Amino acid sequence: MLSQLRPALVLLILFTALTGLAYPLAISAVAQLAFSAKANGTLIERDGKIVGSELIGQNFVSDRYFHGRPSATVGPDPADATRMVDAPYNAANSAGSNLGPTSKKLLDRVNAAIEAEFAAGRIDIVAADAATTSASGLDPHISPQYALAQIGSVAKARGIDESRLRALIAAQTEQRLAGVIGEPRVNVLLLNIALDALK
Repeated sequence: MLSQLRPALVLLILFTALTGLAYPLAISAVAQLAFSAKANGTLIERDGKIVGSELIGQNFVSDRYFHGRPSATVGPDPADATRMVDAPYNAANSAGSNLGPTSKKLLDRVNAAIEAEFAAGRIDIVAADAATTSASGLDPHISPQYALAQIGSVAKARGIDESRLRALIAAQTEQRLAGVIGEPRVNVLLLNIALDALK
């Protein structure tokens, strides 16, 4: 019995040390050396203070800023911890809504987003990402069409000429990877930081 138990325990300890300690530490060291910014969350610092990450969207609500796409993340209800409530851009609970195409809640949310876009006077045609959430609920990017749709309200709130905002969006638009992978996109946080830097 002991002759069978001893090798099993030795292998358990050995593989726990290798796969549970040595391998993760080695990968972390390589990541810190080769891709330090990405390994640390691609954090953005401004005036010595961290203002966000390039990888996680934020909830901008002021008309002075460009808005990201809606978020379907949830969090615990402050009044009842056993219930979950909508908590936009809750990075601790990244997930899609899992609502199907026949869901009334999904239809109501999309219609409310569309009505809000029209009420804000952004455009006559609403970009898809202005009314729908991403799979993670934390997408930091919007389409150039949605960014351009918000120019009127941002220009009015800031007293900036719309042509300057168009040029800013063009400068902040990331193109397809290798010219074929993905879609053109605009990182909302980086766009708003560039917006604040306009004189």
